[in-house]
Amino acid sequence: PNAVFMCTNCLQSEHDIGAGVAKQVQQNTCRGCGRFERRDASWAEVEPESKELLALLLRKPRGLASVRLVDASFIWTEPHSRRIKLKVTIQKEVAAAAVLQQEFIITFVLSNKQCTTCQRREAKDTWVALVQVRQKVPHKR
Repeated sequence: PNAVFMCTNCLQSEHDIGAGVAKQVQQNTCRGCGRFERRDASWAEVEPESKELLALLLRKPRGLASVRLVDASFIWTEPHSRRIKLKVTIQKEVAAAAVLQQEFIITFVLSNKQCTTCQRREAKDTWVALVQVRQKVPHKR
């Protein structure tokens, strides 16, 4: 018997701990260099299915900070599908000494966006400048 006097199945049906976690997230990648965009708008060059990519992706979904992450692993998808799937196991205490564990899949949809380095490389001979023109006129406007 646990502190709430309910079996695990009844407790899980009453409390959905994964409801606040986003199940589908958009992830930007650069088509030119293959880098991934971080949450702070910087770009990271990571290997496919690496620990660094897993860490980068797990910072993206909303709601994961409110639960305890137990396990995360990649699920194989076709490379041309432009999807990365993660199998995530989370835990959360729903009542006094009653901890629930839930497993679900988060899908990352990869979309193309040029990084700043590739933008500079593509746009040759361009300038970024700010010009302020002042003119003295007899009338006030």
